[in-house]
Amino acid sequence: MMTGVMLMKSRKNRILFLLGALGYGAVELLWRGRTHWSMLLAGGLCLLLFSRIEERFSRQPLLYRVVLCALTVTGVELLFGLVFNLLLGMKVWDYSGVPLNFLGQICLPYTTLWGFLALPALVLVSYLGRKLDART
Repeated sequence: MMTGVMLMKSRKNRILFLLGALGYGAVELLWRGRTHWSMLLAGGLCLLLFSRIEERFSRQPLLYRVVLCALTVTGVELLFGLVFNLLLGMKVWDYSGVPLNFLGQICLPYTTLWGFLALPALVLVSYLGRKLDART
């Protein structure tokens, strides 16, 4: 299993991480008018994981990959929420008022929204994967 340090050694992974960080931060700024540095880390991680999903499940239907990506973002949000919000008390976000939430850290409506955002992200990682892999 590759460690985070090993993952970041490749040019492709550094580019994906940066794009994921910037993209996630931009979505947060557009949606709620603010973001937090931890969300940049979450976004970078998510786009790296999307790339792995695209590589491993490329023969699966697009809907399957979109659902996997939506669940991936939700899992990353849960992990980050447990650490940054509940353990460290940083209060980065709170979904307690949103229906179908779990501990105020994740909720079904946002999982659904992440699914819609996963579609262009999958197109991006697929395109970049082909372009950047061709250069190595």
